[in-house]
Amino acid sequence: MKVILSGNEAIARGAYEAGVTVATAYPGTPSTEILENLATYPGVNCSWCPNEKVALEVAAGASLGGARVLVAMKHVGLNVAADPFMTLAYTGIEGGLILVCADDPGMFSSQNEQDNRYYARMAKVPMLEPADSEEARLMVKEALDISEKFDTPVLLRTTTRVSHSRSIVNVEDEPSRAIRPYSKKAAKYVMLPAFARLRHEEVEKRRKRLIDFATTHPMNIIEKGSSELGIITAGVSYHYAKEAFPEASFLKLGLSYPLSPELIKDFASQVKKIYMVEELEPLLENDIKAMGIKVHGKDLLPRTGELRPEIVAQGWQKNIWQGVNAPATEKLPGRPPLFCPGCGHRGALYTLKRLKLTVTGDIGCYTLGALPPLEAMDSCICMGASVGTAFGMEKADPSAWQKTVAVIGDSTFLHSGITALMDVVYNKGKTTVIILDNGTTAMTGHQDHPATGQTLQKEPTYAVDLEALVRSLGVSRVRVENPLQLDAFRQAVKEELSVPEPSVIIARYPCALKQRLQNEPPLVVKENCIGCKACLGIGCPALSLEETGPAEDQGLTVAIDEDICNGCNLCTQLCRYGALQPGEGKGETK
Repeated sequence: MKVILSGNEAIARGAYEAGVTVATAYPGTPSTEILENLATYPGVNCSWCPNEKVALEVAAGASLGGARVLVAMKHVGLNVAADPFMTLAYTGIEGGLILVCADDPGMFSSQNEQDNRYYARMAKVPMLEPADSEEARLMVKEALDISEKFDTPVLLRTTTRVSHSRSIVNVEDEPSRAIRPYSKKAAKYVMLPAFARLRHEEVEKRRKRLIDFATTHPMNIIEKGSSELGIITAGVSYHYAKEAFPEASFLKLGLSYPLSPELIKDFASQVKKIYMVEELEPLLENDIKAMGIKVHGKDLLPRTGELRPEIVAQGWQKNIWQGVNAPATEKLPGRPPLFCPGCGHRGALYTLKRLKLTVTGDIGCYTLGALPPLEAMDSCICMGASVGTAFGMEKADPSAWQKTVAVIGDSTFLHSGITALMDVVYNKGKTTVIILDNGTTAMTGHQDHPATGQTLQKEPTYAVDLEALVRSLGVSRVRVENPLQLDAFRQAVKEELSVPEPSVIIARYPCALKQRLQNEPPLVVKENCIGCKACLGIGCPALSLEETGPAEDQGLTVAIDEDICNGCNLCTQLCRYGALQPGEGKGETK
């Protein structure tokens, strides 16, 4: 049966068909939908974990217990999981283990553009790269077979374009889900130095066997075309190059690490010139040049951003090849991201801006607070970094605690903020931390986390008590505030900044999309509006100014889009002239 699936949906389907029984992840764009879809299939135990390191460790245990396992994360998540990942390359596996790592060329939803193909080389584990949804489905199954054949975890590297684009997929029946029996193998799985030295030797033996395997692997495909130009590529870059150079010869690498010198040299002997098309770093290009083969790549293509067919075509037009098919492009208007109407983060960050505080930020919806009109954030490094960064500023300037706050979301705090707050207490800091608690992992699509009381598979579970957790770390000053009550929230922040000890404000307000409140829109009293635009300072997309009055006396007054207004009444607290008042009806105009 043929269906149309996104790459993430196809990965989930492939895992189901391959007999995966355990799957773990921490949500992160562009990988999030993998587990959300896999959780809908019967017989697969799927779970969100507090962070990617825990997800991989649980997956490793399930593999050790004999299950076929999938663990998914975005590219920066593998930084968090790198510790167990590097050692799993030594220990190997029992049940097949595939780690799906979704890179984000172009940084559509990420703080950096790192190329995680480096991890395959560093850990010396095989890596597969699908070019479309059907290959994603097939490569999950192939990766698990390779994992068990060569006793290794396997990386499946996708990108945003593969993860979210949709194409035709062949759906097959599911296999049986047999669990391998557990057997004690201390020398294989207990990485004491004496055992680890022996396992490193096994990694090298495996690497050499994988090179031979790559020479004849059916997912490394030579497509014969013009002998004038040969293109070596992998993943979605194949489609970009194929569209730009339909007549060229291609070596399409499905198993992109390790490379087979024999296969590469054979292809190079069949063409006059070689063009290496890959996104981000020149990894394949450098590997091929090291084989003594002349190849063009990053001398013609950018080393940053996502590729497109026209970029590939234009890059080569700088050289001598003119047989290209460059599609026309249309400049699209910018679409800057905004806080949703009714978002509690807006009130918190507006308050911090008005107080002229230094705000160390974190990864989440609230990072948008760095943009106009709020411009209320001074740093954002990685998950959980806000607390440590604020404490570091205090160390640099002992008085900084009086004018600096860290902001971090509830999910991010549980991911990697706890240890940083523990450090503040342990090392006698005075930092004030604001946990922006909207009751969900909002930016990646409203996934649950350990404080929501519900699992990925919608089962009720214990909900972490954030107040009790923070107190258990040694923070005595803990308070819960509504960030949309501006005066009270402002007073709370000022009070905590005046006390020379660690403090935590939990700014609790439900996500406007996850739990849409049924508040009425504010009332607009047009005759009171002087067009001062103070209400627009919060950047709410439900607010605008419209032209009113006769042509000879044209003016601007505030208007509310009732279709998207959430009735949070934040704007009514900003208007000093009574033009916006808490609503009693459906936004009637007085």
